[in-house]
Amino acid sequence: MQIWLNLLVVVQMLSAIAMIGLVLVQHGKGADMGASFGSGASGSLFGATGSANFLSRSTAVCASVFFIATLGLAFMSSGASREDAGSSVLDRATPAAVAASGAASAAASAPAPAASSAPAIPTQ
Repeated sequence: MQIWLNLLVVVQMLSAIAMIGLVLVQHGKGADMGASFGSGASGSLFGATGSANFLSRSTAVCASVFFIATLGLAFMSSGASREDAGSSVLDRATPAAVAASGAASAAASAPAPAASSAPAIPTQ
């Protein structure tokens, strides 16, 4: 089970890094106006508009892989405590934590020692 979690984390990280790189390589919407006035985009490797389609589709694929890996991680991490299905986190508290919280609440509810209403006057 731990191997699958590690594999999903690696896939998620690689897809996130690839998606960041693909987004940074893409041109903004304002770059198309410069291409129409002959900025040399037609001489690129993918042609005038081929790079935009390739990069946007690659980004969509990376985003899909990232989303699927995230869903897989969420499903596998929630499946770790399937034997306790139907109980809340508070019901599954450890006995030591329950005892510690009981001792703290008992100390908080203990009556405070009676204090004098008049302030103490220091003597020399």
